This record gives sequence, C-alpha cells and structure tokens, in this order.
Amino acid sequence: MTVDNLPLEEFDHGVQPVSADDSVDKSASDLAPVFDVPVNISAVLGKSQMSVAQLLKLTSGSVLELDRKVGEAIDIFVNNRLVARGEVVVVEDRLGVTMTEIIKTEDAGA
Repeated sequence: MTVDNLPLEEFDHGVQPVSADDSVDKSASDLAPVFDVPVNISAVLGKSQMSVAQLLKLTSGSVLELDRKVGEAIDIFVNNRLVARGEVVVVEDRLGVTMTEIIKTEDAGA
C-alpha cells in the first residue's frame, strides 16, 4: 500500500487538530507555563545625541533636550522590539504608561 492510499486516520503524529471551537475554551491558565518568563520592557520618552564630553558635563538638574515634543506618543519596547505607543500618566505620585496603540509586527520595523 502506498502513502496515497492510506486513509487520513492512519496519519497519527500525536498532534491534535485545532478547530475554531477549541479557541473559545482557551483561558489565561493555558498560558501558565510562560508566566515566569522574564521580559525587558522599555518606555522611550525620546532620544538625544551628544559627545562624551557633553555627557560628562551633565549634573543633577541638567536639562537634556529630547527629539520629541511634549504630548507626543512614547515608544514601548518589549525585548528591544517596538510593540506599542502610549502616553505618560501619573498614578499615585508615580509615573506610568498608558498604551494607546498596538504596533503590528510588520509596522514595528524591527
């Protein structure tokens, strides 16, 4: 018998097919194996270029001019990949970030 003549039931590779109905039964507990995976999250307010000499002259209270304007969206990176844009917010006297836009992979440029 050739492979062309085998019924589909005989091709058991240990992989269960996924149907559209199966995705409804998924929950956060299905992601439990990845809950402890560390990720690096960065919220970039802006960038600036300067020489080492200028950097060494910075002191407490120095003003560093960034390439963004006040109110402009900041970039949010996860593991050095752009994933979202957001706004800086104050939460109980601490700075935070509200995500306002999720970046699709092809739009991220990384």
